[in-house]
Amino acid sequence: ANNILNQYTNEYGTVPDVAHNYKKNNIKWVVIGDDNYGEGSSREHAALEPRHLGGVAVIVKSFARIHETNLKKQGLLPLTFNNPEDYNLIQPRDKVSIIGLTQFTPNTKLHLLITPDNGNESYTINVNHTFNQDQIEWFKAGSALNKMNQDNA
Repeated sequence: ANNILNQYTNEYGTVPDVAHNYKKNNIKWVVIGDDNYGEGSSREHAALEPRHLGGVAVIVKSFARIHETNLKKQGLLPLTFNNPEDYNLIQPRDKVSIIGLTQFTPNTKLHLLITPDNGNESYTINVNHTFNQDQIEWFKAGSALNKMNQDNA
């Protein structure tokens, strides 16, 4: 726990330290998590911090109640594995690309293109989202607050 690989420096560090390093170097990143992600956290802060540090998505088996919506409000992509067992396929050195955002609409699946560091062939994983059209507009604007600001400009 709280010990992750920094792909930029190739060293392990704490989540906040690695995220700060990625932000400093303009590297976008995603969280890969297990079940009930966000449970017990200060949920608003737990959604604000990844956005502030350049996070793009949180991809998990399941979310704690409310946390998924808080991530959406902050302009992040809360996604769940279509097959929860796919969580076990992703390794710390793998690269993750989110496919389907140009056609991002309610009730459509997105896909992860996983490029393994070990030289194996890339593969695709299906992920789910629960965005409605208004929430997609939050994502496109960078957050719900940004969208409200655009609408009032």
